[in-house]
Amino acid sequence: MDAAELAQLLTPEGMALLDRTPSVSDGGEIVRVVSRLRAEGHDPGLVAAVLTQAKLRQKAGAKFGPFASRMLFTEAGLAQATRLQVAAQHAGRFAAAGITRVADLGCGIGGDAMAMAALDLDVTAVDRDEVTAAVATHNLAPWDAARVELGDAADFDLTRVDGVWMDPARRTPGHGATRRLADPDDWSPSLDTVFAAATTTPTGVKLGPGIDRDLIPDTAEAQWVSVDREVVELALWFGPLARPGVRRAATVIGAHGTAEMTGEADAPDVEVGGLGAYLYEPDGAVIRARLIGDLARAVDGRMLSDGIAYVTSDRAVTTPFAQGFRVVDTMPLDVKQLAARLAADDVGTVEIKKRGVDVDPAQFRKRLRLRGRRSVTLVLTRLEGRHTAVLCERLGAVAG
Repeated sequence: MDAAELAQLLTPEGMALLDRTPSVSDGGEIVRVVSRLRAEGHDPGLVAAVLTQAKLRQKAGAKFGPFASRMLFTEAGLAQATRLQVAAQHAGRFAAAGITRVADLGCGIGGDAMAMAALDLDVTAVDRDEVTAAVATHNLAPWDAARVELGDAADFDLTRVDGVWMDPARRTPGHGATRRLADPDDWSPSLDTVFAAATTTPTGVKLGPGIDRDLIPDTAEAQWVSVDREVVELALWFGPLARPGVRRAATVIGAHGTAEMTGEADAPDVEVGGLGAYLYEPDGAVIRARLIGDLARAVDGRMLSDGIAYVTSDRAVTTPFAQGFRVVDTMPLDVKQLAARLAADDVGTVEIKKRGVDVDPAQFRKRLRLRGRRSVTLVLTRLEGRHTAVLCERLGAVAG
């Protein structure tokens, strides 16, 4: 979407047309809607823009819930936007620290700024892209204390605010398909600019969860966040936004609500031991935060193998920080033996998990030729130095 298309969409005709256009994904239905709208005399460019927005709103429901029905999006902006439930966590940090004037630098379509404004924070949202800034202006319109400025985050006067939230652009500019930028010096603003701001102003930073840990300053609280078992971000917190005594945090959001594990540093490891009656797969946020040792101690567990993020224990424990499984049996990782065993057990559906073995789960599943009625989980890993298949059943009581 370019500036001209957005300007057309933001007219009374365009917004009225968008509000009464259903979200459609079926090709035939899309053709019928396009034909109907054009027959009504609407400009073809406006019709295309409206249909694109209708599809993006439908897709955005997973991140923004009912708010999506009144928001505008770009394809790239939606892909990079913070989920509203995570943005609420960010906003809560600023409110808890007593910070009332916040700059959201690199605001994108305004997801984080929306959450801040909803907590009555005074928000100045800044983005260097004209279309993105206009979309953010629309999305923030319900809040009088939020405003959008077009500009470069690196040039913003930090003395205007009490705290800063930064989401450096880590992809090439554009509103559609973009390319990831690997070098932090190429981000906008650069990581050096971000960390320089953090030395003078309470600062929160959103980064990709897979960032090189060597880039994380010792002065920051590093918080990895997962939603429904997907690790979605690394947030760094500086100054009063960082919690005393916390340098590592794993925040896990799911059906259970929000749970958190914290530490003063990476957790010390636990010993490797024999396979117990239960197997635990730590949440990705726990793994990224390197708090697996604390999780293992919480379930009276031990590591299954060196360098592999599976924990085993002799008791079942309910925890939102891991998925739990009851161990049924172990077998050599041999597809023919496994196929015969699963056929004998009337297994037709297999969930495959793997760590420490070079296996394509989709291809492996095809080779098993499953036809039964039961379901099991196969954990493919190394056990005592040997490639092993662990037959498991999920612990239904494990939260998350």
